[in-house]
Amino acid sequence: MKAGLIVLCLAYVLSQFFRAFLAVLAAPLARDIGAAPDDLAFASGLWFLAFAAMQIPVGWALDRIGPRRTAAVLLVIGGGGGAALFALATAPVHVSVAMLLIGVGCSPVLMASYYIFARQFPPARFATLAALMLGVGSVGNLVAAYPTALAADFLGWRGTLAALAAISTATGIGIWLSVRDPEQVVTDARGSVLDLLRMPALWLIFPLAFFQYAPAAGLRGLWTGPYATDLFGAGPGTVGTVTLLMGAAMIAGTFAYGPLDRVFGTRKWVIFGGNLLSFFALAALALLPGDNLWRAAALFAAVGFFGASFPVIMAHGRSFYPEHLVGRGVTLMNLFAIGGVGAMQVVTGRVYAAAEAAGGPPAASYQPLFVVFAGTVALGLVIYVFSRETPG
Repeated sequence: MKAGLIVLCLAYVLSQFFRAFLAVLAAPLARDIGAAPDDLAFASGLWFLAFAAMQIPVGWALDRIGPRRTAAVLLVIGGGGGAALFALATAPVHVSVAMLLIGVGCSPVLMASYYIFARQFPPARFATLAALMLGVGSVGNLVAAYPTALAADFLGWRGTLAALAAISTATGIGIWLSVRDPEQVVTDARGSVLDLLRMPALWLIFPLAFFQYAPAAGLRGLWTGPYATDLFGAGPGTVGTVTLLMGAAMIAGTFAYGPLDRVFGTRKWVIFGGNLLSFFALAALALLPGDNLWRAAALFAAVGFFGASFPVIMAHGRSFYPEHLVGRGVTLMNLFAIGGVGAMQVVTGRVYAAAEAAGGPPAASYQPLFVVFAGTVALGLVIYVFSRETPG
């Protein structure tokens, strides 16, 4: 299983890459196929929405079929096929369809790992293992920054996507060959995702799960690039540096969150405190004038660091799942987290387009995005404060 987890981690590197690389390719895509920022926001949103929509069938497949076939088949067809289609794109709609397919391909990768952790390791170690996988896999976030800008300069964005199609296909084959499925739970108990949705305790966690990752993923995956370009005339190198800083902060935050539930003896207040700090960083972006790139970059990094609480939120939800519904439980929580990113990408694309149409300085087109992100995180926190703590 050790080799299988390594290959799954490589697959998750690809998943993190695909959700973040559009920010770096915004300029060449605008030049070559006329893709505007709101087009890319829509395409990015489709990635997350497709990823989220797949979580229910992926959860069923993990419990019934196992992680090996589920992750391998979808990554080859969706990841490899979608990247190949992207390489051939001649209009923004082709990018949207390609991103949808890639979202389907990436949808089972992290949850396959979490399913294995939940089934084969003690519950008290789940948050640490989940954070470790998320943190190591988030190297893809870094590769999607400056290295992608260099690759696009050297190979062109089409050549870069063609290479990614080949890598995705090879990784899917590697999952098929190396991952071993845990033994299936033998039980007379029956159930479905509807049983999980009937649990009141989870409904106090779902809203924060829906909103907390959206600012970090949305800013890192798209908005940092156009923001730096429109407000400060930043070139690809500077955009790559800003996104690299935010990506590194997201990785550091993931590792920092991992053991904190055991250090402090609480999941709830670790999650609440971290996301409160993320809210303050978003509020600062909304209130401060957009006149200093590196101050904005530091605040982007703070959003990335403090918004990396997903593994602990997943562990909080995991503590309520019955064993025979673990696959559907982890994917249901992931549906809310990734679905929130997709929905917020579509919403912020519309907000940006409306603000730009109203005229004014470039900063006026972006401030409403930060207001929306900060407001939704605050809403999630208000609901989450009533959630129930659980022992490890």
